Amino acid sequence: MIDFDLMSRIERGLARWLKRPRLDLPLLCALLLVAATGLVVLYSASAEAPAQVLNQGLRLGLGFGVLLVFARIPPTVFRTWTPWFYVFTLVLLVAVLLFGEGRGAHRWLDLKLVRFQPSEFAKLALPMMVAWYLHDRPLQPSWRDLAACALILAVPAALIVKQPDLGTALLVGASGAFVIFLAGMSWRRILLLGGLGLAALPPWWQFVMHEYQRNRVRMFLNPEADPLGNGWNIIQSQIAVGSGGVFGKGWMGSTQARLDFLPEHTTDFIFAVFSEEFGLVGVAAIVLVYLFVIGRGLWIAANARDTYSRLLAGSLSMTFFVYVMVNGGMIAGLMPVVGVPMPLISYGGTSAVSLLAGFGILMSIHAHRLRGR
Repeated sequence: MIDFDLMSRIERGLARWLKRPRLDLPLLCALLLVAATGLVVLYSASAEAPAQVLNQGLRLGLGFGVLLVFARIPPTVFRTWTPWFYVFTLVLLVAVLLFGEGRGAHRWLDLKLVRFQPSEFAKLALPMMVAWYLHDRPLQPSWRDLAACALILAVPAALIVKQPDLGTALLVGASGAFVIFLAGMSWRRILLLGGLGLAALPPWWQFVMHEYQRNRVRMFLNPEADPLGNGWNIIQSQIAVGSGGVFGKGWMGSTQARLDFLPEHTTDFIFAVFSEEFGLVGVAAIVLVYLFVIGRGLWIAANARDTYSRLLAGSLSMTFFVYVMVNGGMIAGLMPVVGVPMPLISYGGTSAVSLLAGFGILMSIHAHRLRGR
């Protein structure tokens, strides 16, 4: 016997679902294109290891699932829960210092069922918290507001530095700094704070940075000083990029990766493998896709309906740009080597999920820009 009442309820539920805000299809298609490219390159970089590609595919699937869920949540809900998410992230970062594990650093929490890197959560928690603090205050921010924002940034950044993970700490701090910049801080204050930052570099170099971090800067300036040691990564990456030429060697043609000259060729240096196999043409094509993603994110920020959404969307977009620029500069020898993955291309689970969660928030902001909920 057919239960017409149940069918009616299902029909009404589907109707409500279809009336909800839709996904930003151009942005979603661009993200899917980059993710698919990453899987293709990973298959080659991992020496045709289907298990590794499958693992990354599952992680990306989880990330896109989170994106779909977050895109349906109104930005007001994210704003309400932001302080709790920030505190939760701080608790996880403290837990890393006490119970964390990793290779030469304590950056991971192993809960048996899942192993993840809490600093990736900070990439969302910091800009969300700074945007939450500034959303109902006059813009441009006062010195008092700037001091409060600096404290919001300093606590998690310091915990990440202690892991130690200076590169991630700087990039996480930058995600919050973008919120302050987009809030309308004057150029006079930007130049003043920039000058103070430059003045702090010598003591930072002497008392904060570890020796291996100082060596990375030295090798960036002169990798040939230690070609078989600390300069090896940069030199081999530059060889891979340069040998790709204009059209590349073709898929699965990366000799630097297959002969194991290129270090970390599935994670931090996977874009060097891409450059060797697809050349300048391939790099230009994927960079155009990245630029589209960044531009779309900034367009969403410009059309956001409230201050919190505008500041958060702008920060997430600019942070994505920084990650692309830093990894690309690193593999080309234009920046020091830091542990920053190429978004959606490098092998890694926590980074992919957190990144796609951020784009889910972006899509939520876009979908609700004309709505009062």
